[in-house]
Order: sequence, then C-alpha cells, then structure tokens
Amino acid sequence: MMALYSMILAAGEGKRMKSAHAKPLQKAGGKALIDWVLDASEAAGADENIVVIGHNAEEMESYLKDRVTYTYQYEQLGTGHAVMQGIAPIKDQEGTVMVLCGDTPLITAKTLRAAFDAHQEEGRAATVITAIAPDPYGYGRIVRENDAVVRIVEQKDASEAEKAITEINAGMYLFDIQKLVYALGKLNNDNAQGEYYLTDVIAILLESGESVDAFAADMKETLGVNDRIQLAQADKILNERKVQELMTDGVCVFSPESVRVDADVQVGRDTVIYPGTILEGNTVIGENCVVGPNTRLSNCVIGNDTDIQYSVAMDSRIGNGTHVGPFAYIRPGSSIGNGNKVGDFVEVKNANIGDGTKIAHLTYVGDADVGKRVNFGCGTVVVNYDGISKHRTVIEDDCFIGCNSNLVSPVTVRKRAYTAAGSTITDEVPEDALAIARARQVNKDGWVTKNRRKD
Repeated sequence: MMALYSMILAAGEGKRMKSAHAKPLQKAGGKALIDWVLDASEAAGADENIVVIGHNAEEMESYLKDRVTYTYQYEQLGTGHAVMQGIAPIKDQEGTVMVLCGDTPLITAKTLRAAFDAHQEEGRAATVITAIAPDPYGYGRIVRENDAVVRIVEQKDASEAEKAITEINAGMYLFDIQKLVYALGKLNNDNAQGEYYLTDVIAILLESGESVDAFAADMKETLGVNDRIQLAQADKILNERKVQELMTDGVCVFSPESVRVDADVQVGRDTVIYPGTILEGNTVIGENCVVGPNTRLSNCVIGNDTDIQYSVAMDSRIGNGTHVGPFAYIRPGSSIGNGNKVGDFVEVKNANIGDGTKIAHLTYVGDADVGKRVNFGCGTVVVNYDGISKHRTVIEDDCFIGCNSNLVSPVTVRKRAYTAAGSTITDEVPEDALAIARARQVNKDGWVTKNRRKD
C-alpha cells in the first residue's frame, strides 16, 4: 500500500480567539484542538504527521515535541502557500497526503479512513471532503455537472444559483503527492488578496484532466473553531460523544447533558454518574461506583464500589469500598485506602491513608502517613506548616485521635495510642498510651456575678 501522510495547517494567528496562546492548543473535550486532529490522522493510518506552524511556533513546538515533523509559514499568504511549505518534507515521495486543519477537532478517524479508501480505489488525484450544510452561507460551494465535481466557488464569487448549493467545501483534502507537487508549481497569487488559494489547486488538476471527486462527511465533523463560541460548541459535541460512549459501555449516566467527561477518562461498568459531575484528565473509575452529584475528579484513580458525592479530588488515588463526602476535598498527592470514610468538610493533602481509617468530619490531614483502622475525631488538625517548611506526621495502625486534637508536625503517634480530646500533641506518643496535652480546667466560683457589667 502506498504511504499515507497528513499535513495539518496550524500557522494562523487565530485573532478571533483573543488569546495569548496558539489557537490549535486551545482545549475542547479535555484535549488541545490539534491533538484531536493528530489522533484522528494516526488512527486513520497516517505514517507521518507534518504540521505547518507560524504564529506561536515555539509554543507549538514545546507542546508537540517530536510527535510531528515541522514546517514553517511565517508569512500568511493563503492556504495554498501553507501547503507549499508543508509539502517540502515529502515532495519526492509517492503516496497520499491528507491536508487537514489544526482547528477541526470533530473530524474522526473513521471518516478520514473512508475518504482515503475511496480516494485510493478510484485512483484520484484529489478528493475534497465536503458536507451538506443547512445554511451554507460563507462556505465555498461544490459545483457539479453530471454529478462530477467541476469547480469550487467561494461565497463572494458565487452566482445566485451557486449560492443555493448546500454541498460545501470542508477545507480538508486528500491528494496524490506528486500530482499535488505538480499543481503547486502552477499556483499563483494573481488575485485581489495576493494570496495562494488551495482551491486553485483543484482547478489546476481539473484543467489538467486529472480525476477529482468529493467525499461527503457529517457536517458536525467539519466544524472549525475560530472563536470562544465555536470552541464551546465543539466542546459540547465532543462531550456528548464521550458520555454516549460511556453509556454504551455500561455506565449509568443520569442527566447526560449536565455531566462533563474528558476524552481520556475511563469508567467501569455499572458505575452511576449523577448530575453536575466533572471527570477530567486521566481519571480512571472502577466498577459499581457512585459519583456525584456535583463532584469533580481530576487525574484520579478510583477503585471499585466507591461512593464520592459533592466532593473534589485531584491527582490522587482512592481505593475500593470507600465513601468520600459530602463536601470533602482530596488534594494532590493523596492516597486513600480501601474501606475508608472521608466525610463532610474533610481535607486531605499529600497524605497516605491506610485501609479502614475513618476521617468522618471537619478534619484536616496534610503531609501525613496514616495507618490502618485509625479513627479521627471531629475537628482534628494535622499542623503541617511552621511558616517556612512543611513537615510530616506519622500515625500508626489502630490509633484513636480525639476530637479537636492538634498534631504538630513532625510528630509520631505509635500503634494503638489515643490522644485525648482537645490535646495539642508535640511529642511522640508511645504504643498503647493515652496522650493528654491540655490545661487543667479551673472553675472560678461567682466570677460572673462579681464581674458582670451593671447597667
């Protein structure tokens, strides 16, 4: 089989996005726009991806690294000019190149592969990816005669009859590489804008008697992103696809329109996702879990049979059969074991929590290593920061931490030890000991009567 390449045009400034960052790096569905295009291209079988960059070139290179081959278009002289730059690495190769746009995240590998197969089977010089647009205003129209593509006409140049055509140019193409090189050699910028148009390549090939045809895609897949409104529209479609994928795979999603799930999230079957849930990054959730309502998990790994509600967890692990929330905050670097309870208004940060430990409510555990079957009383604080540095606390297995205890790090509480309610622990507590660190209560009889203000 002849080689297949992709050329992704990503050099534009993207002024309408009004951002300091390159438009192809804006995110929708949890990934950069250009990631969606690259993933589709690679899944369709591309052997090499060439990306044409210009504006914010350093940012693009820093993000994509060695995933692609770079070419550069520093002067914005039209799409034809961009392809002139992009063809350089493969100008001597045989095969097919897909010319794609770095701001079309909705295009799928299935569509690209089908277009490539049709292109190959028909032995075409060029295939134009098209779509049927209910409102084609602003798009180039595909003009046919006897069902054959004879030209592409832009909105401003179209006759009234041509403006009524609903088959539009999606701005994506497949070319025989050598025939594209030939046509680019004849391309000129003899027009009012002084630009080189890629659509003129199609005209050149047709005039040369080459085979050119169209491949119709779903209009949704061809939508580009030029501003924040279109970015939100693309994000909504990508999210709908992902949520439907989860439901097809056995996840129960209540109120799908209110749930947001990034592309790389994995969720096990029979897990229930309630409204208002946000699943981000590389989050992996096991089977038979309940997540939500109003819960955000970012880059977390969750075991089986775990319940998380009205809570936020980031860059952490939560084991099997654990209950989190409502209103818990699991901060980065935390590992919560199996069969645990992390209850309401509990914050855990950069801490390891052993199996069977209960942190029921109103507690902060930061920079700590906590053993198994530990019970935290209400209002406990691990005092991990001295104003300059963070320090760790160690609490071994089977300890009981009394309500309103302060554990001043670094400190260790040994196995089966207790701390009395209201204690401030600054020294190690031995095994099986009870630590009491609070002032003795003193009652001043009659104090109120003597000191009450008299009106």
